[in-house]
Amino acid sequence: MNYQEEINLEFTLKNSYKNDCLSYITSHQEDFQELIELSISDKQPYSWRAAWLLSSCMDNNDQRVKSHIQNIIDILPDRQNSQQWSLLKVLQRIEIEPEYEGQLFDTCTIIWKNINNKPFTRFQAFKIMVAILKKYPDLSNEIKLLTDPYYTDNLSDNSRKSVFKLMDKFFS
Repeated sequence: MNYQEEINLEFTLKNSYKNDCLSYITSHQEDFQELIELSISDKQPYSWRAAWLLSSCMDNNDQRVKSHIQNIIDILPDRQNSQQWSLLKVLQRIEIEPEYEGQLFDTCTIIWKNINNKPFTRFQAFKIMVAILKKYPDLSNEIKLLTDPYYTDNLSDNSRKSVFKLMDKFFS
């Protein structure tokens, strides 16, 4: 794709730093829907950067994003780690309706259990799992099993400490 074919949002995502990307989307609100769609798509290198920008510029419980929750959950397992991480951060800023919680928990479990995923992505998935656990304490045994050394030994020290800190908060 040459320079002439790139659209403004894509060009900005590819060639700008965070502050410039934020300024662009603030002054081009008409591109916000495109930002959402691009963040869900698999059009690299734009998609992961779009998801990252979306997680940074959306409002908490943003109604423009809420209508895409099912789609985000559906595509999460198939995206690269950076895009997964950013989309998980988007979902953390949305009040998830009960109808999506089971599928989201299962999706986050898949991401968490893949020890080849980046620790920062796995930790974001774990945070969502714990948030859902707060509403459904019956899942606590499953979460405890997922903190077995098999799943935590390959995490960075900081990520491992954060996982157990979350667990301590919940179980104490």
